Amino acid sequence: MGEISLGIMTKELCHELFRNWENDPDIYADMSLFKVYQYDEDAVNRYFDTKQDSSRVLLAIMKDGAPVGEIQLKQIDFERKECTLSIHMQNDTFKGRGYGTCAERLAVQYAFETLDIEAVNADVIAKNTRSQHVLEKVGFRFLKEENGFRYYRCER
Repeated sequence: MGEISLGIMTKELCHELFRNWENDPDIYADMSLFKVYQYDEDAVNRYFDTKQDSSRVLLAIMKDGAPVGEIQLKQIDFERKECTLSIHMQNDTFKGRGYGTCAERLAVQYAFETLDIEAVNADVIAKNTRSQHVLEKVGFRFLKEENGFRYYRCER
């Protein structure tokens, strides 16, 4: 098993990630919105470009020199010293193997040490028990469930 690391997502890494992407039905509260993903160069460019702002850090989850997922630290509020984490693995090949857990630990460490954040929030669709389990393993504590989402927080 190769080691997991995080790196700043570049446009090239974003394309490499999405060439082998598969949508995960567990992240859809409304399954009528789910559809099979098809790589589209222009769509990936638009996606990458919309993620470039001062309230977000887009990180590539790397294994053996290739991107296998993405983590975002978003809604970064430097005054309140908090942000929100989101993670998506490329496809089922990289799920259930501890890669997401390792990546989340690294992202929380990055938020605390590099961004000087005091608290990282996360929300997950209530049916996505795998993601809830990973958040709890990493040290997030459950706050509440509301409107089909479960909310978590990890403090320094």
